[in-house]
Parts: sequence; C-alpha cells; structure tokens
Amino acid sequence: MLFLDQPLEFTRVEGGDALAYTARADFEAFGEFALAAYESGRRLVALWGGDERDAETPGIAVCAAFDLPEGLACVKLVCPVEDAVFPDLSGFFPAADRMQRAVRDLVGAAPRGGDLRPWLRHANWPADYFPLRSDAPEARFDTANENYEFVRVGGDGVHEIAVGPIHAGIIEPGHFRFSVMGESVLRLEERLGWKHKGIERRFSGMSLADGLKLAGRVSGDSTVAYAWAYSQAAEMICGVTAPPRAAWLRALFLERERVANHLGDLGYLGNDVALSFGLMQFMRIKEDWLRLNARLFGHRFMMDKIVPGGVTVDLDDAGVAEVVEQCRTTERDVHRLKDVYEEHAGLQDRFLTTGRVTPELAKRLGAVGVAARASGQCVDLRADHPVSPYDRVKPVVAMEERGDVAARALVRFAEIDESLRLIRALVDGLPQGGVWNAARSEPGKRGFGWVEGWRGDVFVALETGADGKIRRCHPRDPSWMNWPLLEHAIIDNIVPDFPLINKSFNLSYAGPDL
Repeated sequence: MLFLDQPLEFTRVEGGDALAYTARADFEAFGEFALAAYESGRRLVALWGGDERDAETPGIAVCAAFDLPEGLACVKLVCPVEDAVFPDLSGFFPAADRMQRAVRDLVGAAPRGGDLRPWLRHANWPADYFPLRSDAPEARFDTANENYEFVRVGGDGVHEIAVGPIHAGIIEPGHFRFSVMGESVLRLEERLGWKHKGIERRFSGMSLADGLKLAGRVSGDSTVAYAWAYSQAAEMICGVTAPPRAAWLRALFLERERVANHLGDLGYLGNDVALSFGLMQFMRIKEDWLRLNARLFGHRFMMDKIVPGGVTVDLDDAGVAEVVEQCRTTERDVHRLKDVYEEHAGLQDRFLTTGRVTPELAKRLGAVGVAARASGQCVDLRADHPVSPYDRVKPVVAMEERGDVAARALVRFAEIDESLRLIRALVDGLPQGGVWNAARSEPGKRGFGWVEGWRGDVFVALETGADGKIRRCHPRDPSWMNWPLLEHAIIDNIVPDFPLINKSFNLSYAGPDL
C-alpha cells in the first residue's frame, strides 16, 4: 500500500461512509508523495488553496487529494505568507497545471516552476488582490483589457482563429484560440475563467445547511452529484451516516441524473451532424424523464433532495411502479434510436475517427468520466471505491477503446442501459426505514465527499471553523480534468468539427470557475 511506503503520518477521517485520510507535509514531502502516487499509477483528484493565517501553524495552505487503493488521500502543505510556494506537480500530473494557476490567483501561493500565467485572474483584478484571503475586501473592479500570452504557432500558411468568449446562442463563455493551416487544426488553446462568481468565497461563514444549497447550484446539470458529495463531507464533520433507505434513494437520484444528461447529449450530438430527428426524439424522452422527477420528487433536477444525514423525499409503491415502467419505455425507445444512429451513414461518417483521444493520452492527462472510459480507462468511483448501495448492486463499467466521438456516444448509450438496470435494482431492493438522521455541525472538523457524477467524479473538501460554520469549501468539477483533453482531441481535425468534438465531451464552463 502506498501509505506504508511514505514517511507521512496519515489519519483516517472518521464519520460518514467515504474513506478519506489526511496528512501534513513539508515542501519536500509534498512533492515526493505526489511523485510516488504518480509512479504507482494513481490519479490526482484535486489541488486547492486556503488562507490559514489564523491557525495554530499560520500560513497559506495548499492541499492535494489523490486517488489511492486505500481511498482518498489528502495532503496539506502550509507555506509562510512571505514565501508562499509549493512544488510544481504539473510535470507528472498535467491536470495540476490549471489548478496551480487558480491557487496562485485565489490565495497567492505559486508553484515553483510550471506555467505562471493567470487562469481565473483577468486584467480587472489588481495584482495584489487574492479573493480567498480572509482580509480581501468584497469589491467590484472596472473591466480592463488584457494581453493574455497565448502560445503562438509560426510558419508559412499558419494563422489564428479566435472564437469567443461570447458565443452565438446560449452557450457559456469561453475563449478558444485555434492555430490552423487551411482548415486543419495544429493547436488549440483555451482561455476560460469568464464565469467567476466567487462561489468558494461565498461558502465562508455559511451554515452547513445553507452551504448545501450553494453546493447543489455549482453546476446545475450535476446538482445531485454535488449535493451527495457535499453531504458526504458534511456527514464526516457531523459524525453521522445516512439511513440505508436514504443511501439507496441517493443512488436512485444519481442514476436518474446520469440518464437525463446522457439523453440530452445524444440528442445534441445528432443535431450537430444535421440529424435533427435525433435531437427531437431524445429531448422528448428526456422531457418525460424530467417530468417524472418533478412529479415524484418535487423538482425536475432533484435539487435540494439530498441533504446531510439523508434525503428529504421518499418513494412509495406507486412511485416505484412508475419508475419501473418508465425504465421499460425509455429502454425500448433508446434502443430504437441507437439503431438509427448506427445505421445512419452520414452520422457515422462524422462520428468515426473524429476527435480521437488515445488510451495512452487519456491516461497521461488524467481523464475522468465518459471521456476516460471511451478511451480505454476503467475509471468509475461506483466500481473503484463503492459506497452503499453500489457495493450491493455492482455497477458494470462501460468502456470503448477508440476514443473518438463515436466511442463517447457508445459509452453514453451503454451507460443509459446500465443506469436503467441499476434503477430497477435500486427500487427493487429499497430498504425499509427512515430517510434522515439529524446532523449537527462540529467545530474545527474536516470532511471530504467524492461521487461519480454523470460527467465524472465530483469532489468536495469541507472544513468548519470554531463556530461550527463553514471555514472553507472547495468543490472540484470533473471538467477540470477533461478540458485539456479537448485541446488534444481537435488536433489534425478540421475547424468545422470542433462543435461536434466539443459537444462529445460536454464539459462545464461554470463548474471549474469558482
């Protein structure tokens, strides 16, 4: 086990149903443990910073979480304010690059090496303003122009196409800088951070109950995953476990969220290759799915239904029957549409070989979720670190090897099938009993939540202060890990295929921009 080979002293975080361990490290040990995790083939889950100048060991904290066989391992380094530096992890965990840049922008701690360009910080922030420091004023700044240093590609016939950050339609803002020769893309560089809303700062001082409402709104299409991850972290702090029936209902909500989003994505993928029939049919099915959510659970997206200690709604026998019947009709309709997609020559011509991410590249970049599983990576928390009831219903991980748009579509089809199977198993085995245990916040505690959402794993780190209210909350969206993949997937494809490739990942702009 990796823990036993390291000098760090790990402590298990008690409470809740997730396995998490913490340790403090100095500069050298922080980097050495990250390197050991990489060499053991493990993943970086998250990297974030915080202001701990009022703690027993004062300074700027930098934390990193890793996926280990034993569970989630979180290592903390406290840097002196006057020399707030930490090891550069991007050399072996490329996904750390943008996280490190965000830490620098938000708390003022910088990696020793790596890319030091701003990520969340645009030109309208003063150079000495770090919004997650406790003494940072709540201020608004005038918008200013900036000269962001994009990487330039030279050569005869090479030119740039700048797209965004404002797009036609209702797509969220993001800037994409293409270096092209003719229509063939040589390089893509993303510039995100246009959705910054101050969510991480807003958590500070909230009660655990109010924090839940905010967590569930970080990314509106993943409200169940975020609420469950946040509740796991809160339950560690409170020392409470949700009742068995509540755990099974949570999984039911999560699988329904997964199906709803995969239905929408498959429809939009059809629409992007001019198969509007696919969009209309998948959206019809999705709408029926969401309406049943509203009728049975009081909200189309099941917002605020998972809370620390359990859930706020239950399901009676009549509701179970409706869920089972809808699974039957959805399965029938999706199978028919899958046949249409597979037999449509124009669609297959656009999907096959487009936007390919090789298994080697997916592993190197730390891909998660659908994007990882479509490129041969067996990464799924429901199977890797199962909590109740996934340890009972045994999810089957859907995988493809090609890593192109077609593979990502096939994984979605397979995951819909598997989620429908899981939903039937969940309602069939739903335990009797209550759905909520009282959860009382404890001061000076830390908790972690980690849930496999439909887009990938959602992570939440939560800490309370002396008053029992939230001192720090860091929610990590899976899109952090997969946005760099998109830059590679477009290389050697043509510019008109970018919307299709982008949609096949369907990453969140708002989720990583907190």
